[in-house]
Amino acid sequence: MQKVDIAVVGGGVVGLSLASALTQANMSVALVNDGAISRALPEQMGLRVSAINQAHIDALTTLGAWHHVDAQRRCDFTHIHVWDKDSFGRISFDSTDTQRQALGSIVENQVLINGLAAFLHSQQQVHIENARINKILSGQQETMLMLDNDSVIACKLLVGADGAHSFIRKHYQFPMTFHDYGQLALVANVRTQQPHDMTARQVFTPTGPLALLPTFDEHICSIVWSQDTPVAEQLLQLDKAEFSNQLTAASDAILGVVQVESDIAHFPLTMQCARTWATDGVVIIGDAAHTIHPLAGQGANLGIDDAFALAKTVMQLKQSGKDFSRLRYLRPFERERKTQATKMIAAMSGFQTLFSGNDPVKKFIRGTGLVMTDKLSFIKQQWMAEASAF
Repeated sequence: MQKVDIAVVGGGVVGLSLASALTQANMSVALVNDGAISRALPEQMGLRVSAINQAHIDALTTLGAWHHVDAQRRCDFTHIHVWDKDSFGRISFDSTDTQRQALGSIVENQVLINGLAAFLHSQQQVHIENARINKILSGQQETMLMLDNDSVIACKLLVGADGAHSFIRKHYQFPMTFHDYGQLALVANVRTQQPHDMTARQVFTPTGPLALLPTFDEHICSIVWSQDTPVAEQLLQLDKAEFSNQLTAASDAILGVVQVESDIAHFPLTMQCARTWATDGVVIIGDAAHTIHPLAGQGANLGIDDAFALAKTVMQLKQSGKDFSRLRYLRPFERERKTQATKMIAAMSGFQTLFSGNDPVKKFIRGTGLVMTDKLSFIKQQWMAEASAF
């Protein structure tokens, strides 16, 4: 049996971020993942990418983790351009307005995972187990994880960072709030006629938003095209040539002709938020606790913020001599993170409602709102400050 202070279940971006943040503390950590965390990277860029904001990049840099993330497979973006299709509404953001060199970085999920895992392998207090949990035994003072490789881990605090279908959340029967957005997200890598110029772009169409995210190749963008389900299903029936034509039209050919270069993946868009995030000895974070609409690209940042906030809470409790596994001490963390998640969910739902459809009144409101925000520097700077600090 291996005894540790904290066992983190889930070797994704959020679980690895938590384990990385905990390296600042004199605490033992076990990271449990069903299967190998690090994987060899194919030459072709993966379909799953995240927009990591600059505040989190700065934090990972301070920890010593970010330099392990392959710089050749990420793109630091310096501009954001958003517009409403068939309307006058548009807004742009520039990194120079934030006194930073970049607004964030678009990075393949596996590239980020490999980098964080490489950092953790160099940390003696972190032990990684590539195994499935067969059984959980919960006691008053510790929780035992029985793994399918015959290992046993005993921990004071068990953290579920194991995604939207979290085994930990389901095992402890944490109740959920659920909403179906009625949309599918279509994901692909596309070649653009014009270079992306390190700019993240998003256009709101009547049936859902289209994001074009810059990558390490100046003529390749990762797209997330969120469309009402009937429209998305029609698009999925098209061959790549016709799909590319539809994509070029939807993007107003802002980067010229667009051609799909990868498979086209799709997944349903749903919101879910746990009504309970913690109990004695257990806490959930990231997608295990909440999922949101991808229209603002904040899902990964919200989860990383959970991880950093939990690490800070645990370290402060340990330093003050309090039991960091007890619910009564974890309550402030739970309240604060639930509030932030709820605000983000409400904001994403509001944006989705406002920017959908062809209603003339809504088009006028959203067009005017974007233009006014773009012109009123103090409001624009507040938006950017909140996004970069998230």
